[in-house]
Amino acid sequence: MLSPITARVFRFGVFEVDTHARELRKQGMQIKLQEQPFQILAFLLEHAGEIVTREQLRQQLWPADTFVDVDNSVNAAINRLREALGDSAESPRFVETVPRRGYRFVAPVTEVKGRERGSGTENPNALTETEPEEAAMAGRFKARSPFGKFFVFALVVALLGTWIWTWEKRRATSPLHITSLAVLPLENLSGDPGQEYFADGMTDELITDLASISSLRVISRTSTAHYKGTRKTVPEIARELNVDAVVEGSVGRSTNKVRIRAQLVRAAPEEHLWAESYERELPDVLALQRDVAKAIADQIKIKLTPEERARLARVEPVDPEAYRLYIRGRLSFENWTPDAVSLARKNFQEAIAEYPNYAPAYAGLADTYVFGNPNLDPKMAIPLARAAALKALRLDDTLSDAHAALAQVKFLGDWDWAGAEKEFQRAIDLNPGDTLAHHMYSHFVLYMGRSEESRRESELYLRLDPLSVAANNHLGYYYLATGQYDLAIEQEHKALRINPNYHDAILFLGEAYRHKGMPQEALAQYEKMMALEGTSPNWVKSLHAAYQTKGWKGYWKKTLDRDIERSNREYVSPYGIADYYALVGDKTQAFRYLDKAYAERDIWLTWIKAEHDFDGLRSDPRYADLLRRMGLPL
Repeated sequence: MLSPITARVFRFGVFEVDTHARELRKQGMQIKLQEQPFQILAFLLEHAGEIVTREQLRQQLWPADTFVDVDNSVNAAINRLREALGDSAESPRFVETVPRRGYRFVAPVTEVKGRERGSGTENPNALTETEPEEAAMAGRFKARSPFGKFFVFALVVALLGTWIWTWEKRRATSPLHITSLAVLPLENLSGDPGQEYFADGMTDELITDLASISSLRVISRTSTAHYKGTRKTVPEIARELNVDAVVEGSVGRSTNKVRIRAQLVRAAPEEHLWAESYERELPDVLALQRDVAKAIADQIKIKLTPEERARLARVEPVDPEAYRLYIRGRLSFENWTPDAVSLARKNFQEAIAEYPNYAPAYAGLADTYVFGNPNLDPKMAIPLARAAALKALRLDDTLSDAHAALAQVKFLGDWDWAGAEKEFQRAIDLNPGDTLAHHMYSHFVLYMGRSEESRRESELYLRLDPLSVAANNHLGYYYLATGQYDLAIEQEHKALRINPNYHDAILFLGEAYRHKGMPQEALAQYEKMMALEGTSPNWVKSLHAAYQTKGWKGYWKKTLDRDIERSNREYVSPYGIADYYALVGDKTQAFRYLDKAYAERDIWLTWIKAEHDFDGLRSDPRYADLLRRMGLPL
């Protein structure tokens, strides 16, 4: 049995709805509308401007003991309603989809009362539901005289005025205190699953713009992506991410235009603060994103520095095809695997070919050379990374990604410690929410001997990206590098709960077990890692047998022999070979290969102070001499 609808008449645009007669009329002409879509329309009109959840619609349309596919039934009814109104999900004039929550009637609505109603059948003296409850109390006076009617009117006005004054005063004296945000994945309204990457890219760009505001903490997209398609409420999401408010919305793309609908919701107490739609030509997509970011900053009263305001105001048109390729590259790079980084490099190169002055694509390209295949010869990779980073800065010296890319070149390739720190700090100043910059800066300060600062940067990285396996793994690496093996084991298990097959978390967990003196647990992790890499089962068995007969020295000697043989055919990091020589106790060969790593500017040599496999070399004068030549503090 459908819930009864109060007899009321609403007008919006050229439409009129009579809930008593159950009629939808357009300029006086009745439009056929089935019962469920009409019920939904009436309910939305009664709550115009408010979010109506799917659960509320279920309670309105079906008894509690009725079994029904709510999602499909509501979707079908909403589609029929939109057809009757000539409305669309992509560009809603009347019924807006609120991602993960429900629907909202967004057009201005007026209620027609008494003799003003078109049907003329209503009792002109009847109280309408929009009149305050206090008016019903006043009706006990049987207001038949002019004085009685005036008394009722004055009472209603006084009570309503008092309520509005109290509400406004409470709102004016209750500051928002919003200093942290999560931007949930924008819903793809194109209807084309192949455009999902575009919605994800738009989400990422909006996060980047908001994260550039120094007084605002913004959660990274790799964490908010976990809520794609979620049914969790805003308060639940906000508690899990430890934020004050949530931005959600949708994006639709046509051939030449892109449209964003965004809204801002405070978490506690839950309150809808702002919503707006923006539409631009596709080449102006960056301006559209920054319009949204500026509007959100204005709504939450965040104070922008002059530089931040200027940066959000300064945008240039972008070639649509170059932008598409760039987004694909960014999303691929997030996976960090060699294959994903190679694909990202290809996307960035194609974006540059399409639009040679596209600074973000050059910055992304630089990152792929720094973080590419670990067996990529740095004599080839670092010059390419440097050239791409410098090109990005020549095109736009306010681009955080470009400064971060150059910082990594100076840090890992040039060993220019002062120059690297300057570029890291500039990148973070320009975008305090740049997780990659915080990630790499934490490595930098650790190798400079500033352990506590590294911990703070690692923890900040995790606060910005709490559900990211990479951020959780990185904090585990910090504990491993500083010899806190129990904490490392605990943290790597947290990372693996997010992604059980994350390569580096498996490796670092094995390392923590080994250094703690738990060889069987370490071997299990190493073998799991090799299985994921597609290593031959026979090779894994031979390593296990080597451990059983000769312990860790036998295990590492077998691995060392394989890498020496490989180095005759392809580039193998001399730092890695030095590591194995240190593990088998051959100091002479270990230092020989460390000197080779120094001569070749092997990027992994920067890790030497945090690698406990070299603990047996630290008392040797050759170790101190190596650090001196590199310019690293002892």
